[in-house]
Amino acid sequence: MAFESLTDKLQNVFKGLRKKGRLTEEDVKKALKEVKMALLEADVSFRVVKQFMKSVEERAVGEEVLNGLNPGQMVIKIVNEEMIALMGSETTEIALQPGKAITVIMMCGLQGAGKTTTTAKIAGKLKLKGKKSLLVACDVYRPAAIKQLELNAQNQGVDFFSMGDGHSPVNIAKAAIEHANKNGHNIVILDTAGRLHVDSDMMEELKAIKANVDVHQTLLVVDAMTGQDAVNVASEFNDQIGVDGVILSKMDGDARGGAALSVRAVTGKPILYVGMGEKLSDLEQFHPDRMANRILGMGDVLTLIEKAQENIDIDEDKEKEMMSRMKKGKFDFNDYLESMKQMKKMGGLSAILGMMPGMGVSAADLEGQIDEKQMARMEAIVLSMTPQERANPKILNPKRKHRIAKGAGVDIAVVNRFIKQFEQSQKMMKQLPGMMGGRGKRGRMRFPF
Repeated sequence: MAFESLTDKLQNVFKGLRKKGRLTEEDVKKALKEVKMALLEADVSFRVVKQFMKSVEERAVGEEVLNGLNPGQMVIKIVNEEMIALMGSETTEIALQPGKAITVIMMCGLQGAGKTTTTAKIAGKLKLKGKKSLLVACDVYRPAAIKQLELNAQNQGVDFFSMGDGHSPVNIAKAAIEHANKNGHNIVILDTAGRLHVDSDMMEELKAIKANVDVHQTLLVVDAMTGQDAVNVASEFNDQIGVDGVILSKMDGDARGGAALSVRAVTGKPILYVGMGEKLSDLEQFHPDRMANRILGMGDVLTLIEKAQENIDIDEDKEKEMMSRMKKGKFDFNDYLESMKQMKKMGGLSAILGMMPGMGVSAADLEGQIDEKQMARMEAIVLSMTPQERANPKILNPKRKHRIAKGAGVDIAVVNRFIKQFEQSQKMMKQLPGMMGGRGKRGRMRFPF
């Protein structure tokens, strides 16, 4: 889970502050020392941490805070505000050319950072905004790079351009722009070659593309899991070729968070997007305020709502019917499968709960309470049922249950326990119709009991 370690440590610090009615200067300094250590352990740049702590301490150690009605909460508020400022304060969009003019975007980054996948993800985001993108294969070195980009383009439903590996990246870029002009594309995204490390050949090639083609946006993809190394890479790319924005990939696997907190401060360039999974839809726009809230364990409801709106695509009439059955306690295993499907699209139950404020549990506790493997077993049980059994759970006799257990690869006791829980859930839904309410048409979340 993103920022897991850092969030847990900060929450422990803040828990101690909240317990105290009054705070002394010593209390605040002690708490801030713990915050400092947590940030350093999260692989945040030392220079960034030093400046950050100076700003926080200047605001937190004062009469207004110490003598306030809720000093602990005020200190937390200051940390939150300074963290937002550290990451850029405002959300930054990719700068596009006005009207029908073509915007040329050059993607760059080291090999293994997820650049090619991110290129397709960006095209998908722009497609939702009504833009017609052309993905261009300028990586003529890495085996299968061209094919990977082509497949990703197909999956996103966007156009693809390649001249194979027998041409220079500069000539490919020029030809692609000509192609875009002739075919009505208003976005051209160049997927350039990566290297295992920053080298002069790589930089010269990127400089050559920019010298021969009018590149409007240079976007750098860095692996968030590399922490301080990601920041160093970003700094070097910016110094040598000039970068307009940074995209942090693999954020879902980064338990520390050092890159997210350091990149803007070190390079001066905004973070545009963060990759939160392997699927082509798993690219979130970077909102500094929301990210700060997430890091401090305050939840991220707005992103959760946006995820629901983007990913939940159930027919409105079908939704009403489903909700009606749930309120009457008559929902079946088909409804269960539908709820599981929608939840997976949003990243799973752990991801959803991680964005909910006020859960009152640390990331470690949350992980302990949610057994994703157990949920997968439950799904396997339902998938082992016949359509008739899913629609009418009452017909599940011992013989049918034994067959289902065998099909799902679980013990009969697991099947019996699951069906019993399902029946109890039906009764609970019938008793509590207001639980499943809500007036919004889209983005309503349905959890499997």
